[in-house]
Amino acid sequence: MAFDIDMIKKVYERMAGRVDSARKIVGRPLTLSEKILYNHLWDGFPKEPFKRGVDYVDFAPDRIACQDATAQMALLQFMQAGKKKVAVPTTVHCDHLIQAKIGADKDLQEAINTSSEVFNFLASVSNKYGIGFWKPGAGIIHQVVLENYAFPGGMMIGTDSHTVNAGGLGMIAIGVGGADAVDVMADMPWELKFPKLIGVKLTGKLSGWTAPKDVILKVAGILTVKGGTGAIVEYFGEGAVSMSATGKGTICNMGAEIGATTSTFGYDASMERYLRATGRDEIADAANKVAPYLTGDDEVYENPEKYFDQVIEIDLSALKPYINGPFTPDLATEVGGIKEKAIKNGWPLEVEWGLIGSCTNSSYEDLSRAASIAKQAVDKKVKAKAEFGINPGSEQVRYTAERDGLLDIFENLDAMIFTNACGPCIGQWAREGADKQKKNTIIHSFNRNFSKRADGNPNTHAFVASPEMVAAIAISGKLDFNPMTDALINADGKEVMLDEPTGFELPPKGFDVEDPGFVAPVEDGSGIDVIVSEDSKRLQLLDPFTPIGDKITNAKLLIKVFGKCTTDHISMAGPWLRFRGHLDNISNNLLIGAVNAFNQETNSVKNQLTGEYQPVPDAARAYKAAGIYSVVVGDHNYGEGSSREHAAMEPRHLGVAAVIVKSFARIHETNLKKQGMLGLTFANENDYDLIQENDTFNFVDLDQFAPDKQLTLEVEHDDRTKDIIKLNHTYNQNQIDWYKEGSALNLIKKENAK
Repeated sequence: MAFDIDMIKKVYERMAGRVDSARKIVGRPLTLSEKILYNHLWDGFPKEPFKRGVDYVDFAPDRIACQDATAQMALLQFMQAGKKKVAVPTTVHCDHLIQAKIGADKDLQEAINTSSEVFNFLASVSNKYGIGFWKPGAGIIHQVVLENYAFPGGMMIGTDSHTVNAGGLGMIAIGVGGADAVDVMADMPWELKFPKLIGVKLTGKLSGWTAPKDVILKVAGILTVKGGTGAIVEYFGEGAVSMSATGKGTICNMGAEIGATTSTFGYDASMERYLRATGRDEIADAANKVAPYLTGDDEVYENPEKYFDQVIEIDLSALKPYINGPFTPDLATEVGGIKEKAIKNGWPLEVEWGLIGSCTNSSYEDLSRAASIAKQAVDKKVKAKAEFGINPGSEQVRYTAERDGLLDIFENLDAMIFTNACGPCIGQWAREGADKQKKNTIIHSFNRNFSKRADGNPNTHAFVASPEMVAAIAISGKLDFNPMTDALINADGKEVMLDEPTGFELPPKGFDVEDPGFVAPVEDGSGIDVIVSEDSKRLQLLDPFTPIGDKITNAKLLIKVFGKCTTDHISMAGPWLRFRGHLDNISNNLLIGAVNAFNQETNSVKNQLTGEYQPVPDAARAYKAAGIYSVVVGDHNYGEGSSREHAAMEPRHLGVAAVIVKSFARIHETNLKKQGMLGLTFANENDYDLIQENDTFNFVDLDQFAPDKQLTLEVEHDDRTKDIIKLNHTYNQNQIDWYKEGSALNLIKKENAK
């Protein structure tokens, strides 16, 4: 069925008028990204051209999606907004709170047993406020969205950084913090700095062992984890048209790993095929009527250098399979070159696990291509040397794959079929022996491979590859196995080669499912009570934040972070996911994964009040109890990774007034602003080196906080010497108002009360 078809038709009905108007105002042909952005302006028809990377613009997204870990805090905030119903179509998906351990059925039941309080809360809030609810086991949010809600030319936001997956169906889909989602749920404009545009021209066609995954693995190697920051990546060319919709989704999904605002492809025949295969003929028919508006103008793709800020060209016919990692998703190596790097760097060559799935690579096509490799191993009498784990993307994918015998093939290799959920990809993996912190190697088709990400072991070297390459390497048990050149020894002692993978873009017999797991909300939820127990350890109603104010003096350094600091370092997932709805409890993981620049240890900082070293949250609580604000100092791309707003709410809750870094990841910077904090950058990056362990901070001119005006920081050192540091910021007046009110939510409540 086509959800929200009337909304989608309205988007298409207005598109020609708004896009034609924008083309005249801008005075040139438009990219697909620009067409979608200009069609979703909060004020309707465009009145002026916007400067990329400069102008803040108000948008009106079509829909919102939330996963269960982030939905808790988003909906707890929405409950304060004073609204009876969400203003745009919204869904909640229960996919994060299910731990992979012994297999799908038992793991799912265990999750229901242990997290029923949270699931019941989400179900009741969804029912009360008109939100669609996808039950535990229904599938991974982004695969479910692609199958049911994504549509060409639409704009959506989601409380997960991999919301960008929907770009595989030609959307502008952007990951945000929960506070951003609350804005849109409450019928407020959603603000975004008008993105820069990176064009990726794809020529040729994929073949052999090369998969769509390899496109984004190569792009990640080119752009690095921050090269896409502030930009939309738009893919085009004959190579783009030749790929499946789910393959496009894989590429867009991992665009989050280069810091991109989002990624997208123009509408084409593969998208139409996918829409029709997933029961959305009405959307395909409507899209066909406005097809020229659902892709970039011809002139743009013919001369991309004139219209994009940066252009990358990749010949798919010459592209080789890649393995990226370990510890960062942008360390790209062609399959044939991994051995030399591994030996040089001391990476274990023996592979202990191969994991296939996650929101990135869990479509029917992905499973079928990986299964073709697994079947060869069985048929050629080759036993898998590594253990196998499979996470189907949705109940529809799982049911169809089971019907067609794909899951049996994996089970014949002794693979473990996990629940249709995120599982190991987000640290929800009870991996046996991980607590021993043994140095080891795993390979997976996920998107992220930061230290501790999958199993909590800092010595697990996680590598990223396509599902078919993961299958081949897991079967061989060797990271340096190259299926294009290397043989395997079978049970008879004979050398055998793996043939190239084969698969199906779409299931030959069509998709099928008995119970997709969707629960529609009642029409009128006014009589539904949402109850949160006062003694709950999992859920906590929110109290509004008090404004920090314009006089911050005698603030203490909480931590000076050394090197990479992702949102996983700031607010770990894994076992901490159970506290995502309880701000005070989850704040006990604040920055416990970050490395202290002064002692090179994690979760050990100096409490200036006592002179003792203690866990970061304990020091923060001590300063807060004493009525003293604290400050966090960080390096480049601070807050990369997940969209989790807990990484901003926790420091706010524990009394951090400012986060000062060399540069921010986009979503995290916005999250800090939304929570009424100061997110600032060093005007001179070298001033990071001036910060000492016992420093005290005084903000000299915060009472003059204004757009485009630097702030001045006085840093007092232990020896009573001082440094004056200039700080930059990107706050506009609206965001400064958030700060003055204490949070964006406080401002929403104030305006709704008028």
